[in-house]
Amino acid sequence: MYVELGGEGLVPIAVALDRAEDARPFVEAAKPTHPSLIDSDHLLAELYHVTNVPTMIWIDEAGTICRPHDTQFGTDTFTAFHGKSSGPYLDMIRAWVRDGSGAMSRDEILRRQPAPSEESQLARAERALAWWLHEHGRAAAAERHFERAGKLAPLDWTIRRGSLPIRGKDPFGDDFFAMAGEGVPEYPMESVTPTKLG
Repeated sequence: MYVELGGEGLVPIAVALDRAEDARPFVEAAKPTHPSLIDSDHLLAELYHVTNVPTMIWIDEAGTICRPHDTQFGTDTFTAFHGKSSGPYLDMIRAWVRDGSGAMSRDEILRRQPAPSEESQLARAERALAWWLHEHGRAAAAERHFERAGKLAPLDWTIRRGSLPIRGKDPFGDDFFAMAGEGVPEYPMESVTPTKLG
């Protein structure tokens, strides 16, 4: 998309909510020409209340959110798993860049971007403490707080799935598929999804 629309003003910014050592090989293999960041502290997830990845957020030149977080995909690599084709969403981005269509009103954005619950905020605090403990070599204490964070926010995969490699578990293994069996996190975008526009 950046190759196609960069000259028209689109600047994708990719943010990995992972440890640097886990994300760096993927970033380097992709050889992106747009900004690609690693957020091990999950600051972006906290600021934007991101609960699943990949999450797309449209932000205009003035720094205003034009379309709130939505779980969408830039490729069809995992379509067999999640069932979404990337084509309709990419067409929406093209239209937004070229004529501004697809942007939402402030009221609509607020309706579709609910404030985090008390439990989800506490879960993020538990995750932050777990991360700090992990970084300071206190794995057993970190594990207790990762567990507590996951129980407080069971449908926040940035916490639950994101902690798997830190805890020595495969983020694409049995633990992940058990989580998927419990339900996949979704944002309240049900009435405006690219699969219904195609």
